Amino acid sequence: MVASEKQVKDINKKHKIKSQKLKQKVDASIAKATEERGLVLLITGNGKGKSTAGFGVVTRCVGHGYKAAVAQFIKGDWECGERHLLASHGVPFSVMATGFTWDTQDREGDIKAATEVWTEAKKYLADARYHVVLLDELTYMLGYKYLDKEDVIHAIINRPAEQTVVITGRGAGKDLKQIADTISEIKDEKHAYRAGIKARKGVDW
Repeated sequence: MVASEKQVKDINKKHKIKSQKLKQKVDASIAKATEERGLVLLITGNGKGKSTAGFGVVTRCVGHGYKAAVAQFIKGDWECGERHLLASHGVPFSVMATGFTWDTQDREGDIKAATEVWTEAKKYLADARYHVVLLDELTYMLGYKYLDKEDVIHAIINRPAEQTVVITGRGAGKDLKQIADTISEIKDEKHAYRAGIKARKGVDW
């Protein structure tokens, strides 16, 4: 059924009124946001895309001409498309070369590797030149007790005021949630892996 000219006008009028009300609410919210400082962004949950989202923030940062740094826990030295791109644009990476803990099965070695990466990460967190620091898969390091939780929280809280920290990983604990300004939880509803589909270069890694 084709709407009449009058019906179209009524629909457009209602849409305009609704949009004006929405704009007023959005403008009011923006006006209230007067504080300017770096943030702690926590991206957690059991769904796919947490690291991808974190690297998106780093890419945005670099795209605006700011400096960023990345500390990668868990994933090791296997090929990483984001690392190829961002390293070529001057982004330093510190990578936990042992890879996945279920592959290494070496707690002592994993703790040593995690500590080495964390030592570099603390340097990033203390350096005001970095507008964004990504701590990829950090949540696992605290969950496994590979790193001292108080040391991690202290370093994040006491970073330069303008620096934003992005933390990714499953199972974020209450301590990380307490210091986070924004928490996004990615839910797993369906995953190609469970259907027997292999991870794809340029898409998954």
